Amino acid sequence: MSTPAIELSHVTKIYRRYGGRQFATLKSALLQRSILKDLQASETFPALQDVSFSVPHGCTYGVIGRNGSGKSTALKLVAGITKPTEGTVRVDGRISALIELGAGFHPEISGRENVFINGIMLGLTKKEIEQRFDEIVEFAELQEFIDAPVKTYSSGMYMRLGFAVAIHVDPDVLLVDEVLAVGDEGFTHKCLDKFAEFRRRGKTILLVTHSLGLVERFCDEALWLEDGRAQGHGDPKRIVGAYLTAVEKGEDTLLATTTARAVAAVNAAPPEPPPPAKPETAQPEGELRNMFEAVEGRWGSREIEITAVTLIDHHAQPSFVFHSGDPMSIRLTVVAHSPATDFVFGVSLFNVDGVCCYGTNTFIEQMDPLRFEGEANITFAIESLDLVEGTYKLDVAVHNCDGYPYDYHRQLYTFRVKSRVPDAGIYRPRHHWTFEGAVTFKSTAKADV
Repeated sequence: MSTPAIELSHVTKIYRRYGGRQFATLKSALLQRSILKDLQASETFPALQDVSFSVPHGCTYGVIGRNGSGKSTALKLVAGITKPTEGTVRVDGRISALIELGAGFHPEISGRENVFINGIMLGLTKKEIEQRFDEIVEFAELQEFIDAPVKTYSSGMYMRLGFAVAIHVDPDVLLVDEVLAVGDEGFTHKCLDKFAEFRRRGKTILLVTHSLGLVERFCDEALWLEDGRAQGHGDPKRIVGAYLTAVEKGEDTLLATTTARAVAAVNAAPPEPPPPAKPETAQPEGELRNMFEAVEGRWGSREIEITAVTLIDHHAQPSFVFHSGDPMSIRLTVVAHSPATDFVFGVSLFNVDGVCCYGTNTFIEQMDPLRFEGEANITFAIESLDLVEGTYKLDVAVHNCDGYPYDYHRQLYTFRVKSRVPDAGIYRPRHHWTFEGAVTFKSTAKADV
């Protein structure tokens, strides 16, 4: 059995937190004779807990997880920047780490001199750097500035030079930590092309990133870390799918809590008197022009009262997170405290910029009220929620045909739409592409979206 390029076996990394009063200098701590008391470790923080995985030679291995999950710690352990508290880390081959680009650059000297210094730090000889120098400078797109002091570089130029040096070390194992934001879109494509070249040459790549599409596209295997523990590893699409499901559950819980607090706050306050009736209030979506100028709240006479609002997903379960294109139902539980013959039910959807995505009511849709008494469930079913990814607000209302509000709920219900397609706008119309002539694409994705 061949030796893996990277192997972590039951690795735990614990960082210490220090509590107590902090001192400006060591001298002040010594003078107060409390350095041992105030600067001793009071608690520990496990960045990684019993994590094991191996990366075969020639494999591109992705590590995903939320901020603070231990991804960068794992990469630093592989790079040898830090040591594990427990367990073992083994690496077979020469390493180049794209972690802290430009670490060791001296701001007062030129980019040319820094290339040589940084290259030597990464294990190249002076002769090797001379052979690769022109290629490094060209890749970094710094031909006109290579002899200027690094302190005159923009942050993008600084990062590009660091990336170019590290990528031209020609390692056996390449470690990459969220470094694709070092330039414009053109430079990012150059970086991706370089990674593809490394893969073709059978190099091993360990990639830490929040770009899930990149993991699915480039990686042979993936690892999901959560709170320092491995949650799963294997096929990238399966691991990314499991991770997204967990993220959505967390978002759903957060939005449920946010909505519950908003509803509880307005219910605890004394009922607001209804505003003077206006003809246009028969269309609740027409009142709001800017969501940031409107305050969440509830008002109305409560002669007819909305006692519950539930968002239902395609599994017929309450939810606050939906996928673009999936069905969504808005269920209102409404009570008429006395028989009514004049009533209108309305809903409006807004994005976070206050743009009305859609609004309607039973009056607009020419449903003439006849009689309502007691309790009823009113369901507004959307067959396909064709909104782009984002956070949205829901208004619900019941009023009479002249717009007099019985119960109006403004901005109390928040939900989120998820999409794997990074398109822009408000909604995603059903569409497809057709091409005539000599037009071909590498992708074999479905034409209909």
